[in-house]
Amino acid sequence: MRILLIIILLGILAAAGYFAYSAMAVEGEPIPTEGYVALALGAGFSIVVGVGLMVLLFFSSRRGYDEPPHFR
Repeated sequence: MRILLIIILLGILAAAGYFAYSAMAVEGEPIPTEGYVALALGAGFSIVVGVGLMVLLFFSSRRGYDEPPHFR
């Protein structure tokens, strides 16, 4: 069962690598400067949102907000 799961996951990884390579190897015009700026801003915003959500998750866990309610 574990071997089958590893084979399936490796197959998905290989397919993702193939599609990523085929997308990068497309002939055409290079990306303009505005495209690189938009890509950098989008990636930076995604990282900021991810870090912010993780900070909120840790803060919530440390303060005990994630504990189940205790009824008297």
